[in-house]
Amino acid sequence: MTSLRHNGSAEIASTESPRDPRDHYLDAARACLLDVGWRRTTLTEVARRAGVSRMTIYRAWTDMPQLLGDLMTREWTGVVEAAVVKADPTQPRVERLVATVVATIAALRTNELFVRVVELDPELILPYLLARRGRSQDLILGLVEAEIRAGQEAGEVREGHPTTIARGLLLAAHGFVLSAHTMLGDGVDDAALETELTLLLERGLAA
Repeated sequence: MTSLRHNGSAEIASTESPRDPRDHYLDAARACLLDVGWRRTTLTEVARRAGVSRMTIYRAWTDMPQLLGDLMTREWTGVVEAAVVKADPTQPRVERLVATVVATIAALRTNELFVRVVELDPELILPYLLARRGRSQDLILGLVEAEIRAGQEAGEVREGHPTTIARGLLLAAHGFVLSAHTMLGDGVDDAALETELTLLLERGLAA
């Protein structure tokens, strides 16, 4: 997939430039959310955990929603980049794109921050499902759309409006990220659903 410049995940350190000091503050916020959840996390507590003054945090973010937006963008971007990095460049384009999408979905479903948010503060996710797209969603759409355009030019991806195809793919992915666990049982496990998702995406993209 198209190269993605990572902006400082706690899990994947950038080697291109020194780490942004704000990443240390985001690490502290992440630890707070994992420990006590969104409702009990404050900028004051983030400052305490980061070992800096409250004003240092307030200069970076005026409120918790702003901080949360940057934290979630960093976290989900890191998940996507990890899947992109692991993609096999020798695979045909459609297979590589699908494998990357499936791997991203699997990683999100087990990401400790994502799991914690869903368990304690699921309302934080609702705006990005019901009202608007977030920065990480737009980033993913841009990457997928670029791959679709390149695949169409190479004759490997079916004809159609690349933006529409990418957005349809993301909508399908939402269900597998958030609701796959509700479809388990009666002989259906995670591996079976992953196989179905792979088949769905490959047939939906193939020329």
